[in-house]
Amino acid sequence: MEHPTNNNEKNDGLANRLNQECYCITLDRKALNNSLQDQLVNTRNNPLGANELNKLFSATPVFVPKTEIEAMVRIIAAIESTARLPSYQQQVLSWAPNIAAFDPGPIGAFMGYDFHLGSDDPKLIEINTNAGGAFLNVALARAQKHCCRPSEQSVATTKMLDGFEEAVANMFIQEWQRQSATSMPNRIAIVDNEPKSQFMYLEFQLACQLLQAKGIDTVILDPSELNYADGVLTAHSKPIDMIYNRLVDFAFENPNHAVLKSAYLEGAVVVTPNPHAHAIFANKRNLTLLSDTQTLQSWGLGDDDAEYLKKSVPTTRMVTKEDAAELWRTRRQLFFKPVAGYGSKGVYRGSKITRRVFETILNESYIAQTFIPATERSIKIDDVVTTRKVDIRLYTYAGQLLLTAGRIYQGQATNFRTPGGGFAPVFQV
Repeated sequence: MEHPTNNNEKNDGLANRLNQECYCITLDRKALNNSLQDQLVNTRNNPLGANELNKLFSATPVFVPKTEIEAMVRIIAAIESTARLPSYQQQVLSWAPNIAAFDPGPIGAFMGYDFHLGSDDPKLIEINTNAGGAFLNVALARAQKHCCRPSEQSVATTKMLDGFEEAVANMFIQEWQRQSATSMPNRIAIVDNEPKSQFMYLEFQLACQLLQAKGIDTVILDPSELNYADGVLTAHSKPIDMIYNRLVDFAFENPNHAVLKSAYLEGAVVVTPNPHAHAIFANKRNLTLLSDTQTLQSWGLGDDDAEYLKKSVPTTRMVTKEDAAELWRTRRQLFFKPVAGYGSKGVYRGSKITRRVFETILNESYIAQTFIPATERSIKIDDVVTTRKVDIRLYTYAGQLLLTAGRIYQGQATNFRTPGGGFAPVFQV
């Protein structure tokens, strides 16, 4: 399509037009594949398959107004201000596992804040402490061809991409120094269950390669490969100083994670993100507080921060049997999420649940969140125009923006099963 030239057109209207009418294929898949192959030449024996990449990456960008990105950054600042309030911390730790009370210092690498873009302000959907995809999205953003705009990536985006590797290395070093007196970790382990079978294994490899290039010995491990004795955590007889934690067992409750848990609680290893960070930021029950600005203000949150949260955090409540009748009556305006869930597992849009599913929700630990429709993006698949949903993720560290990314999908929750879907670059307009 031809790009509109009316300078008086609002950025949000322009972004909406582009998302509905621009079908440009901006992804240079050959360049992306070659880039990933070059980065992984020393860590991967087999070439990347087309099917593997097609599931991960969409061929089209998502257009977002610059003002919306700025608003999302400001919302994140309000959340992080809230997280420092003593009364807030006391409350969220009261419903977290006991291990979360231990705070060794690190604040959490790669925070992820997920948003939907509505007709007015961005709406916070979820907070993640082990947000995946940043390394993949950097490679994706660097493999973009010209769109119908003269400049696809903003100056701010280009600056983020150019400085990504340095920012990531500094992030891990800062996490290390928040707990350790020495300047640098000698060895970092990226830990997940059966990592080679994980959908994000490619990302683990990219993270490993980046840290290795910055002079930090890095390995990818299953928790079963860890050993803890005499105050030293090792893997295959080599000491492990730091864990980049990709486990979804946020409190290390699985018996298979007992070794890691012991080393963590005894301060023998730096873990990021850790159970304390998850309890402070990512426990879904916390959304009941973040949407209760009156209580937050009584605890000392400033008026400006409270106003941003009031506009951006959908009203959220715990599901209780006492409220069953009201919840069922208003279900079409609600979205149900398990408190301990991850990866969109066990989530339900209220308008689609059955009585049987609702009874299950009542008997488990769930939140009910005001339903916020996802942004829509029109794309072409085999020359047929189809509509997909979009959410926006901001990756941050210590409140500072590291990267923006989109996810294109269909269904009631984000996934990587959608034809034409996957991670998508964010083009600011």
